[in-house]
Amino acid sequence: MTHAFKTRLSCLLLTMLLGLAPLVASQALAQEMSPIDINAADAAMLAELPGIGPTKAAAIVEDREANGPYENAEDLTRVSGIGEVTVEGLADQVTF
Repeated sequence: MTHAFKTRLSCLLLTMLLGLAPLVASQALAQEMSPIDINAADAAMLAELPGIGPTKAAAIVEDREANGPYENAEDLTRVSGIGEVTVEGLADQVTF
């Protein structure tokens, strides 16, 4: 292969990769923006929410199984360690 061919091939591949970047980024952003259904999500999904983590996520699932589904964000305060500040931070990231 000649140097000119390698250069053109490299430019073509770079252009293709850069062209795909917005698609990948938009899918990741859409995934981040999709609210999580508190009553359907498993502990692993809940743990990804800000301020939750694995321990609180497990507690949410246990509370949901013991006391029934959550009707609104305020219901999350029945879980130990989840207060008003956490609930306010989750308001636009969860559904019920």
